[in-house]
Formats: sequence, C-alpha cells, structure tokens
Amino acid sequence: MDPSRVTDSAAPNPQAVVVQKLRIRYAKRGRLRFTSHRDFARAFERAIRRSRLPIGFSSGFSPHPKISYANAAPTGSASEAEFLEIGLTEPQLPEDVRLALDGALPPGLDVLDVVVAEPGSLADRLEASEWLIEVPGADPDQLAAAATSFQAADVITVDRMTKRGLRAIDVRGAVVALSTDGASIRAIVRTTVPTVRPDDIVVGLREHGLPPAGTPVAQRLRQGPLSGTGHDAEVSDPLH
Repeated sequence: MDPSRVTDSAAPNPQAVVVQKLRIRYAKRGRLRFTSHRDFARAFERAIRRSRLPIGFSSGFSPHPKISYANAAPTGSASEAEFLEIGLTEPQLPEDVRLALDGALPPGLDVLDVVVAEPGSLADRLEASEWLIEVPGADPDQLAAAATSFQAADVITVDRMTKRGLRAIDVRGAVVALSTDGASIRAIVRTTVPTVRPDDIVVGLREHGLPPAGTPVAQRLRQGPLSGTGHDAEVSDPLH
C-alpha cells in the first residue's frame, strides 16, 4: 500500500500520513528583516502551495499544514540562521525542495539548506545564537569599556514588556561571550525563556557606560548547539 494514502481514520477529517520530515534553514536579509514572524509564516505557506509540495496536514475540523517554526529572530533583525521543519506525505529530494521554495519566496527570504530530519527535536538543538550588532555612531573606546564592565557584572536586568506584562529579564546570565570591534558587538547568547534579544544587550551596555548612539542593527549569524564558554564559546550548525 502507498504510505502516502494511509490515514488515521479514527480522527475527524483524516489526512495522509507524514512519511518524511525535512529541516530548513533560511535567511532574512535586507528590507525583509522587517518581516514579522506571522508575515513570514503566511509567505512560507504560499510558497508551499506554489511549489506544489505534498505537505502534510493535521487532522480535525481545522487542518493546519505540518510546519514547525523554531526560535524566530525579532522583527527588524536580519538573520542567516532561521529554522523550521515540515512534514511531507511523499518523499522528496532535499535539494529539489530547497530550489522550489527559494524560487517561490521573495528575494530576501532565502532558503539556504534543506536536510532530512534526524531523530529528536529541532528546537532542543537551538541552544544559542551568535549575533553581530552594529551601533552606528558609537565610540569604539566607550563601547569596549562598556563591554568589559558588562562582562564583569554578575547580574544585569532590563525591563521588557511581555505577554504577561512588564518583566525584569537577566541579560547577563544569557550572554556566554561578548566582544567588540569598532562600533560592532559580537555576542553569543544562550537560548532562554523569555529570549534575550540584541536590543536587551544594548540596553545592558548603556547601563554600564555606553552613551546613547544610533539605532542598533542586529544580524543573527549562527544558531544551534553551544559548546565552550567565553572566548572558546562556539555555535555550530544544528542540521549537520
């Protein structure tokens, strides 16, 4: 029997069984960094339809495509390391899927890598992110001094509005490594709940002597398993 035709007949509105899971790395570049997670999700579902990929759907009275998103970057941040997982009802070649989806998405939302999912949770492999944060107009010496003071602190809290109201977040505890180069900050940040964002780090640096400057621009360079600490900290590829 063709496995793509097998359904869970016990569920209302049964759907074809997922026989292949693929993990996808994509980028948000240029002006598309202002795409919200909800807007990206809509664009990605359109790309799935245009590509005619055999996407699986949940059973029940309101079926949803089998797409799982993981730790999306904040709106306004560029990223080379966004991840999601899809379930298909017919096996596909990963490179064919990459080309089809990349061609169906607008330039700036770029599909970089597609692999067959390994056992375990994708979200569990996204332990940390490496960020490059540009601070236009920042004095390099003042930025370096603020970074040194930041790293010497045991706790640095910033207030942020969350779904549960105003919340004090420990930024220092999530930052594994921090360095500066001119007006740029490079930070490795452990994945926490709630997530510590690049602008939280900048707020923390201002509390430690960084004068106000231009609007920071952040780019996620990597996201994945974390090894080491301090100067030896490294974020590796969760797909390989």
